[in-house]
Amino acid sequence: MTSRVGRDLLERARAVMPGGVSSPVRAFGSVGLDPRFAIRGEGARLHDASGRAYLDYVLSWGPLILGHAHPAVVEAIQRAARDGTSFGVTTEREVALAEHVVARVPGVEMLRFVNSGTEATMSAIRLARAATGRERIVKFDGCYHGHADSFLVTAGSGVATLGLPDSPGVPRAASALTLSLPYNDLDAVDVAFDRYGDEIAAVIVEPVVGNAGLIPPVDGFLEGLRERSTRTGALLVFDEVMTGFRVARGGAQERYGVTPDLTTLGKVLGGGLPVAAYGGPRELMERVAPAGPVYQAGTLSGNPLGMAAGLAQLEELDRTDPFDDLERRAATLVRGILAAAEARGIPMCGSAVGSMWGVYFAPGPVRSFADAKASDTARFRRYYAACLEGGVFFAPSPFEAGFLSTAHTDGDIAETVRVVEAALDASLEGMSI
Repeated sequence: MTSRVGRDLLERARAVMPGGVSSPVRAFGSVGLDPRFAIRGEGARLHDASGRAYLDYVLSWGPLILGHAHPAVVEAIQRAARDGTSFGVTTEREVALAEHVVARVPGVEMLRFVNSGTEATMSAIRLARAATGRERIVKFDGCYHGHADSFLVTAGSGVATLGLPDSPGVPRAASALTLSLPYNDLDAVDVAFDRYGDEIAAVIVEPVVGNAGLIPPVDGFLEGLRERSTRTGALLVFDEVMTGFRVARGGAQERYGVTPDLTTLGKVLGGGLPVAAYGGPRELMERVAPAGPVYQAGTLSGNPLGMAAGLAQLEELDRTDPFDDLERRAATLVRGILAAAEARGIPMCGSAVGSMWGVYFAPGPVRSFADAKASDTARFRRYYAACLEGGVFFAPSPFEAGFLSTAHTDGDIAETVRVVEAALDASLEGMSI
């Protein structure tokens, strides 16, 4: 239930911002609730304007792998801010963060910092088109690569949640250059390449889908994309904005042993501040201005506060090497949720990859966006409301992955499963299974 403080804030917000939010999923519309207003975060918990605290599995939609307000990150931001908040020229922190990324991510020899995942993906596609002299791109149903015109075709995330048309406001000429195929379906890829192979500049993919819930790649899918891209002269682009530094130290390309031509990064890279990047081999990245003719710029790109936060977070990950523990806890959480559903006869499936996880109200397996959309979203709404009331904050959409942080303890996982059990009971009220 929304508090009086929350209602007052919502009324003020809706008077000056579309829907009262700065990003659509934050409106909680798909779960039939009013948006929450955060006032602070601490470790694994988020505190809202009504004074309630929640175990947080959204974590700012992925960036906070160390949890809220980690001391190393906060102190790094404070130190940087004392030196100045923006300069409009390059800083040593930019160089240092770029060096850290190059040392971690197999497919990146050089990179360009930007401010958002959307900037990173649109810039990577521009570079791919320039490098190949082609215009078409291939993406996959349910994969969300930001809100640039080329990508809002059968997109996941907020677009799927709100049930909006694929690309309102997007020129037909732009959307006509985008081929959207079923994820995990190499036969569909073959059909597309047979018809358009010499026109395809790039294949862009979330190597682990996190914007339609969580959908891992089936064996051979990423390898198949690599082989077909190489054979036809298209570039393979991994959108690792979400998976980067989450499913492995070097991202999905390290985990699955498949190296793309271009990589986009964000979220964890910025330590909670708006930082993203795109990168790849030197010979491709030196096509980017001023080294080459492909133009892209940004006044606040490489912002010193974001660079400091990103450096602090990556250095802390190196110091503590938490990846095995994160994956163990994510797997424990999913097993606990699925066991609770099975005990109640509720069809549910799910999985975890690194510190990303997701479940669906469906018997499974879920291997594509079509499978995800067939899940029981009505039950999810009842379940979600009960989880929130119980003090557990999951993404307010059945089409978003969940995340763990190093701040989540085994006790937090056990507490979450207890809340889920009660929420599943609530989802059964007045229903036949």
